[in-house]
Amino acid sequence: MDIKAIVLAAGKGTRMKSETPKVLHEIYGKTLLGYVLDSVNGITNENFVIVGHHAQEVEKFVEKNYANTRSVLQSPQLGTGHAVSMAAPMLENYEGLVLVLCGDTPLITAETLQKFIDFHKSSNSDLTLMSTIFDDPTNYGRIIRNPDNSVKCIVEEKDATDEQKSIKEVNAGIYCLDWKKVKNAFSQLTSNNAQGEYYLTDIIEWGKKNSLSVNAFILEDNEEIYGINSRLNLAQAFKYMTKRVLTKLMLNGVTITDPESTWISPDTEIGQDTVIFPSTYIEGRNKIGRNCKIGPCAHLRGDVEIADNVKIGNFVEVKKAKIDSNTNVGHLSYIGDSELGAHVNIGAGTITANYDPLSKTKSKTWLKNHVKVGSNSVLVAPVTVEEGANLGAGTIVTKNIPAWSLALTRSPLKIFSDWVKAKLS
Repeated sequence: MDIKAIVLAAGKGTRMKSETPKVLHEIYGKTLLGYVLDSVNGITNENFVIVGHHAQEVEKFVEKNYANTRSVLQSPQLGTGHAVSMAAPMLENYEGLVLVLCGDTPLITAETLQKFIDFHKSSNSDLTLMSTIFDDPTNYGRIIRNPDNSVKCIVEEKDATDEQKSIKEVNAGIYCLDWKKVKNAFSQLTSNNAQGEYYLTDIIEWGKKNSLSVNAFILEDNEEIYGINSRLNLAQAFKYMTKRVLTKLMLNGVTITDPESTWISPDTEIGQDTVIFPSTYIEGRNKIGRNCKIGPCAHLRGDVEIADNVKIGNFVEVKKAKIDSNTNVGHLSYIGDSELGAHVNIGAGTITANYDPLSKTKSKTWLKNHVKVGSNSVLVAPVTVEEGANLGAGTIVTKNIPAWSLALTRSPLKIFSDWVKAKLS
């Protein structure tokens, strides 16, 4: 069955105290909205992002990164139900399923969304909402079920009785809709409430009145629907995501010597028997092979591919680089916009100077197999060091180096005998 998604991303995010739209704040160099869209992309064939505040910035992000996603403007913002209705004209003749979710929930996974859809189908639902269990459900809408376990309604805390407040099953804010049967709800919602808004939760009552099958899927891990409304929430989501990533890596055979001081993005793949030492920070999308040693205090900034048996030393920064097998990058080095071959040795303090501040362009460095680079060397890109060449310590490379040659830019050493004694006398 065809599946599309509507992602709500029009909110102002007042509590973020930021000029950046809330959904464009980042965790590990990836936006909150990006996490949500990546989770639905393996399931859906088309997505709609509802934009409002800072609409142009969000639209630009969507257009640049997601070819199968369109932005839809909600102006003015009249509630979540109104937001979904903005996409209705583009779904006029659509007869598949529609996922509705929020753009500020970066922890939701594709696996959970697939289970949610499978539940919807197996339950023969017309409308399925996602719920979860909280020991302390304060401030969440409570799920009220019928004797047959179908959903009767959602009661917001301010309207709940004491008995209803004791219910721990709450609305997670994600919906799966049989669009053909549910679409009319969005033209019939009312705004008879204190805020004068059209609430998405009202489609539950609408569905029951129209004899639709309404069910709830219970999410086991309630962290997945953790929403971001403040910088405090952003920091907490970062912790949740880090714990999830490190746990998965360790269960798959990666050694994390100190999980409390290690940060690795969920878009990083790491092979078995690789060791990640403390205070290492890895963001963005990366692939690290087997039997590698990374850190301590290493920083991988994204778009890094590292083959097997590679060592990235203390205080090394790597960005947009490919490093082949059995290569060592010594401490205090920077490798950016580069390709390193196999059996390469990079001495401590080596820099690939990839950025021209005048033209504001970045160029590439190529080091072929078996190249040896002495400590404190600088390779000024674009430059190629051919196979087997050696660079002496302190060398500044500004042109290509032939294979199996030695390159030096070193002034002759001068020794002044008894100079110190003369100064002290």
